[in-house]
Amino acid sequence: MSAKSLGTTSTETPFRVIVIGGGVAGLTASHCLQKAGIDHVVLERRAEVAPREGVSIGIWPQGNRLLHQIGCLETVQRACGPSKTWCMNGPDGKTFGELHGYYDVLQKNHAADLLTLERRQFLDILHNGLPDKSYVRTNSAVKSIVQDAGGVRVQLQDGTFETGDIVLGVDGISSLTRRIMWEHADDTAPGAIPSSDKTCMKTSWKALVGLGPRPPKLAVDAIMSVSNDRFSFLLLSQPHFVFWFVFFKLPKTLVWPERGRYTAEDAADVAASIYDHPLSEQVKFSELWETRDRADLIPIEEGVLDVWHHGRIVLAGDAAHKVTPNIALGGNSAMESVAMLCNQLHAMLEQQQGAKPSRATVSQVFSKYQAERHARMKKITSFSGLVTRMQAWDGWLMKFVYRWIMPLLPGSFLINSMAPLIKAAPKLDYVSLKDFPVGEVPWTHDDDSKGEKVVGRSPITALLDTNY
Repeated sequence: MSAKSLGTTSTETPFRVIVIGGGVAGLTASHCLQKAGIDHVVLERRAEVAPREGVSIGIWPQGNRLLHQIGCLETVQRACGPSKTWCMNGPDGKTFGELHGYYDVLQKNHAADLLTLERRQFLDILHNGLPDKSYVRTNSAVKSIVQDAGGVRVQLQDGTFETGDIVLGVDGISSLTRRIMWEHADDTAPGAIPSSDKTCMKTSWKALVGLGPRPPKLAVDAIMSVSNDRFSFLLLSQPHFVFWFVFFKLPKTLVWPERGRYTAEDAADVAASIYDHPLSEQVKFSELWETRDRADLIPIEEGVLDVWHHGRIVLAGDAAHKVTPNIALGGNSAMESVAMLCNQLHAMLEQQQGAKPSRATVSQVFSKYQAERHARMKKITSFSGLVTRMQAWDGWLMKFVYRWIMPLLPGSFLINSMAPLIKAAPKLDYVSLKDFPVGEVPWTHDDDSKGEKVVGRSPITALLDTNY
């Protein structure tokens, strides 16, 4: 493996991270750790890193910046076209609001676009862009994790072991790593994990999600929401594909570990119930369903843990913070958390000057990482949930705001309201930002930012303000 390892002397093994989960967060972690020269392994339980699962991922400017640092941005840009318009349609398919120039202002503010592509394609790009792919192990399902004062030992289902100094769990909403961390905390430090964490993930929505060929009468570069009472459609158009979501409010909110499980038959039944629903004046849902490449009915969880680590285990991505997908901040947030943690690990190992860090030192680093990320993720989760509820007209207030107020607002107002969230995102502190363009809004974590524009405050700005 090619990375020069930090945190080691000639008489001991390198500091090593065991990353559990090879999705967006896991592959991003490998990029960041390789850039930092930190030894690691990524354990992916599936046979391939980019299975035919999931639908799309949206990359906001903060994600663009991280992708630039790890060398994948240009490939992502070539794989998709930027969004240009945002259309808001009613139950009859007629447009009641259209925000032209919305994404032009995004480009002006941050010198980057909102990029939308298939999740599987994005995973392929991340994997193929790794300097050294041998850090990633597929067919590597985890069975158990044992930790002590000296390190961690992860047993796989095939009977083999991986040893290291810490475990980074990025294995999704149903995280085995999180469950093992909770069990270890309950055994060794009762009360360290608040009981509220074990029920903080809640499911108020389910979604029929899919992708397929773009209908000719659907604009190439548009994002379209179609609202109805307590359900909504979201369409993300690309030149050849359209990614689509249909969100439904559940009769009651499910509390973790209850979350809802659905079959292919359930998906077909839901599709039949909305088969003839107009999406625009030219396109019905039936066109998407009949030409789908694939589709699934899934639960939509949301929530943020209060404790993201215990002992030598730390969490990131959906294992620690899960958001609804309407505003496409889940993947960006996972990459942010991984980058922030890797910043802390890199700084720690440089301070250690070749000596292995103690468990207490590791715990301090984890605590600092959690403190840096927790409040921001609470804001992002609240904002994402608000967008979901507005688009689905979840009650009279949400309907009033989305149907009557939003269409009156200029695109510049709305995208400027997101600027505080975008500008406060972390970067990799130990990797150059050379050649990444700078827009009018300065980045909070960028000493070289030349932007001078300051956006005004609004109710949305106040919700997203992370400067505290």
